Amino acid sequence: MKLACLHAHHSNIDYIESVLAPYDIELVHFVDPGLMNRVTHDIGFQQLDVGRKVKEQMEWIAKCNVDAILITCTNYIALLNEKDLSFSIPIIKIDEPYFEAICQMDKPQVILFTNPATVEGTMNRLTQYAANNQKKVDIEVIVIEGTFELLMQGLHEEYSQLIANYLHNIIHDGKKVISVAQLSMVHASQQVEREISKTIMNPLSPLVKFIVNQLSLGARSKHNSE
Repeated sequence: MKLACLHAHHSNIDYIESVLAPYDIELVHFVDPGLMNRVTHDIGFQQLDVGRKVKEQMEWIAKCNVDAILITCTNYIALLNEKDLSFSIPIIKIDEPYFEAICQMDKPQVILFTNPATVEGTMNRLTQYAANNQKKVDIEVIVIEGTFELLMQGLHEEYSQLIANYLHNIIHDGKKVISVAQLSMVHASQQVEREISKTIMNPLSPLVKFIVNQLSLGARSKHNSE
């Protein structure tokens, strides 16, 4: 099975490679930080231009003989209009298995971010997902300030350490379920989990089973079309 992975930052590649290593899945990675950069900083980049760029990127990836496409950037997911696409292979949105896990929780929750630019798109999609599935969630959003810049500068260890420190400071309360919303935060959350034996939710944990199922569907659909 062959899975295309679309990332907005190269740091996400290692996370996907490591979690899917035990499976017989060929991974093909595409990294496009430019689109998110233009959407964030170029006020002249119109919605029509954004939609056209996303469509072109997805159509190109779909022609690379893959069984499914995984999108690891929540903002990219928010910009995608699947009705415009001409292909039928599955598109796996990294946040949907995570949303499903969140919606299964009855306790109040805290979701942590480091990148403020991803908060609105992610929370809008989570709210819509919960509404579509008749779920109610009690969520507090916290942005760990002054951290994402470290990741952009390539200071991965310093970035993860600040996240781990923050998690240690808030997790002992025990009154709320804690999760991290971004792939780049997974390493720190797993480190803290090992240190204190307490579960911290993240987008990677529920993803593997979902990917394997979707790849199987995609492979069957591809075979039938041929």
